[in-house]
Amino acid sequence: MTPANIQFDGDKHAALTVLLAHGAGAPMDSPFMGAMAEGLAARGFGVARFEFPYMAKRRQDGKRRGPDKADKLLESYQSAIDQFDPARLIIGGKSLGGRMASMIADTAGVRGLVCLGYPFHPPGKPEKMRTSHLETLTTPALILQGERDTFGTRADVEAYKLSASIKVHWLADGDHSFKPRKKSGITETDNLEVALNALGTFLSAI
Repeated sequence: MTPANIQFDGDKHAALTVLLAHGAGAPMDSPFMGAMAEGLAARGFGVARFEFPYMAKRRQDGKRRGPDKADKLLESYQSAIDQFDPARLIIGGKSLGGRMASMIADTAGVRGLVCLGYPFHPPGKPEKMRTSHLETLTTPALILQGERDTFGTRADVEAYKLSASIKVHWLADGDHSFKPRKKSGITETDNLEVALNALGTFLSAI
């Protein structure tokens, strides 16, 4: 199943391409996804974004619908990966997109993994952890996480047993999209810049 479309930013001949999938509720051209893509492209990386089938349908008919089942999402992600050289490919995404990428990274043989706000558990349900595969992950990975993300706060995640291949970079006072509270004295723009700099450092090292 080929993704409906791929939107590309930056140099298509860059040494590394970052393939990003969207989160559960917003499309590949959401402000958050756009900021990440443009920021990475400005740092010299190629960036490809695609949409899962359910989101592509929403774009066609305007009807909101929940995500497809995991097997369909993974099939769609693999179809997107197949359009690139895995040796020069980093995969990842926002929330759901990053989770799906993390589930396929080892078998796909890609260069690395980046998760932009990982859904470690549903909000308010810390007992329903989505971390078992992260304990054995071998692909070099970076998880960017807001300190007060309801899908996995800093206190939550620092107690988890994650693979040594995973680095977690915290965004000060950030929520699931890295947005801090006004009283923190930090702006959303500040945190996005910190996130992009951390991504650039990670990608340049693998």
